[in-house]
Parts: sequence; C-alpha cells; structure tokens
Amino acid sequence: MRKGEETRAKILDVAEAAVLAKGFGGTSIDELIVETGITKSGFFYHFRDKNELAKALLERYIENDERIYDEIFGRARELADDPLQAFLIGLKLLSELLSDLPNGHPGCLVATMCTQERAFDREIQEMNRQAALMWRRRFGAMFRDIMQVYRPREALDADQLADMVSTVLEGGIVLSKALKEPKSLPDQLLVFRSFVRLLFQPAVQP
Repeated sequence: MRKGEETRAKILDVAEAAVLAKGFGGTSIDELIVETGITKSGFFYHFRDKNELAKALLERYIENDERIYDEIFGRARELADDPLQAFLIGLKLLSELLSDLPNGHPGCLVATMCTQERAFDREIQEMNRQAALMWRRRFGAMFRDIMQVYRPREALDADQLADMVSTVLEGGIVLSKALKEPKSLPDQLLVFRSFVRLLFQPAVQP
C-alpha cells in the first residue's frame, strides 16, 4: 500500500471509530487531524468535506460487510447442499465470528447514518437505502431457495424474513451496547436461527 493510500485508510479507520462512538455530528475534522497526525491540507487532499468522508466511510463499510457475508455463507454452501441447512450453518458461523469480537460489535455505520440522515445529502441517504435493499436481496434469495424445498409453517414471504435478518443484527447491536453485554448479539442470532429451523420444520402429524 502506498503512503497516500495508507494515510487515507488511517483517516477512515479513525473516523469510523469516532462516528460509531459519538455520531457523525459529534465528530470534527479537527479531532481527526489531531488523531491521525496529519495537516489540515493533508486531510482535504483526501476528502473535500465531511460529506465526502461520509461517502467513503459508507462505501468501505458496505464493501467489507458484503465480503464477510460472501465468505461466511459461501463457506456454508460448501458444507451443505441443502439450502436450509446451509443457511443455518451460515448463521452459526456468523454468530461465532461475532462472539470472537473481544469488546463486542463496534456498531453499524448504515444504522448510525440512518438515524442522523439530516446531516447528509441525498446521495448518502440513497446509499444507505441501497445498502438495506442489498441485504434484503441477499438474504431474500437464500429464503427463496429454502422455499423451493421447504414450506414455511406460517404465511411469511422471503423479503419479510430477509428484513428480519437485518432487524435481528441491527437490534442486537443496540441491545448489546445498551446492556453492555457483547454476548447478547451472537445469542440473539442463534435465537433467530432456532426460529428459522422451527419455521421450516415439517409439522408434527397428530
């Protein structure tokens, strides 16, 4: 990695930690300059303003999120041909990954920026929306594959279930922070895993 790329990555690392800790409005360019040890002109060489910084943060976060999901659920499909079993394995692997974070999940930039959307222009707001839709498409496709083989015991559609994945993850992050219990998030994911297993389990015949 070249020096310019290293500096840009360092700014993004420091900015992401600050935004997740106290919000975008509470994060100043001056503090980022001090924390990274660069000049003000050096900062503006990489980012024209805070909105451009927000865009870069969001792009990097979404890209990293997608990479993790690709790896985890790709590995799950290698371990099981059955779509339901593969999805359950993927949730277990994701729960284990989250359990390995020593201080719990640091937070979700998409959720953070959503709650402070007035601070951003329409492009950032639309990026946020597209990120949520991307998760819906990803997990919705998995549930549609499952429904080709299994019938759900309740009349729920694939997109509703896909949104529930995001709801459990985002809500789990908030709950774990509120309770100061890092284990709460992976535990909630395993509860959701049990729900999915029960939802697609054949009904017991009387």
